[in-house]
Order: sequence, then structure tokens, then C-alpha cells
Amino acid sequence: MFPTAGRARRPPDDIRSRILVRSALTLVAGCIVLGGCGANDGDGSRKINGSVHVVAGRAPADAETVNGGIDIDDNATVITADTVNGGIHLGAHASAEALRTVNGSITVGAGGRVAQRAESVNGGVSLHEGAEVLGAIANVNGRIEIDGAHVGGGIKTVNGSIAIRGPSRVEGGILVEKAGGQLIHFGSDVPRIEIGPGAVVQGNLRFEREVKLYVSDKATIGPVTGATPVTFSGDSPPAG
Repeated sequence: MFPTAGRARRPPDDIRSRILVRSALTLVAGCIVLGGCGANDGDGSRKINGSVHVVAGRAPADAETVNGGIDIDDNATVITADTVNGGIHLGAHASAEALRTVNGSITVGAGGRVAQRAESVNGGVSLHEGAEVLGAIANVNGRIEIDGAHVGGGIKTVNGSIAIRGPSRVEGGILVEKAGGQLIHFGSDVPRIEIGPGAVVQGNLRFEREVKLYVSDKATIGPVTGATPVTFSGDSPPAG
């Protein structure tokens, strides 16, 4: 759930701080378990330097690395996937409890399922057709794309643009936060929020900074604060 009126809001860079702390704990735990920061576990699901590849049919476990990406095969299952410098790809019909990265993108393939959150600091998040994230999607910098997919806990960003297409359903609304004073910025473009035909966004759409908000005349959305929606017809909003 996003902050509501009357509650103290977390600072916008809380996403970055939280993921950095989790990643640091992962690094320490890996060093303890593996007996050294240059080691990796026997099946390659936990490393310090290098990518991790999770194959289908293996018993669920955490997939962790610091410098490398995580690639989870179609129909595979992991508990959590955590990295600092690298992207995460969850294959079609694969599942995970949570996906977290600091510098990298997150992709959830068609029919993929994330039981909790999918969050990045500097990276986009993309959900393909039939995918679902039952918790929140959150980032600071990077494009968020929901294409015929389901998000159960809302979408939160600071500098990211958002595109919600097809028969997508987002519960928990959208929050675009105002940047905090210590937040690292990557570009100064105004975020573009697109909600296409057939999409449903339940809950509040709250914008604490300037955005360009385009809403299809065939979309369904909740109350909007901080922006004026531009209604469009057809498949796509106007350019610009």
C-alpha cells in the first residue's frame, strides 16, 4: 500500500536505501556461507562476481549475486532474486517471491508470477502479457511497462515514465514522488504516464512532481491529484 493522508511519508530515496541495505546484507551472508568473497555455491545460484542462471526443475532457492545479472529460465522457480549491478529476467511461467536490483532492469516474462515486490533503483521494469506482481513495482529511474499484466500493490517511481497497455490491471494506484535533495538524478525529462485502452488502474493516481499524463477514453482510472489527464482515442497517445 502507498502512504495515505495523515501518515508520515517515507523520503523518495527510501527505495534506493532499502535495496542497498538488502544487497549489502546479501553480500555479507554470501561471504559467510561461501567462506570467501571469491566463491560461489555448488549449483551457481549464489555468487559475488558473475551472472547466475537458474534452470527449470531445480528446487527453489535464493538467486544472489553482486556483479552480474540473474537469468531465470521459463517454468523455473526461485525464492528471491537479488543483485546489485545487473538485470533480472524471470522467464515465461516462472515464479519468484521477490525481485530486487540496484543497477539493472527487471523483466517478467509472459505468465510469470512474483508473489511480493519487484524493485530497482536505476533500471526499468517490464511485465509481459499474463504476468503478475502481487506486491508493488517500484523504481527511481527507468521506464515501467505493463503490457496486459497485473500489478496488485501499485506502481511507485520518482523519475520513471510509465506505460500501461492492453487489458492490464493495476491495483493500489500510481505514485510519482517528488525527488529528495540527496537523490541522484539521471536526466531531467518530465515523466510520461500512458494508460492505454482497456487498462484499469484502481486507487489514487498521485503526482508530486510534473508529469505528462495521457489516459485513453477506453481506460478506467481512479482519482487523480497533481496532474491533469489528457484524454486520447485510438491505440496510442499523441507524441510529445
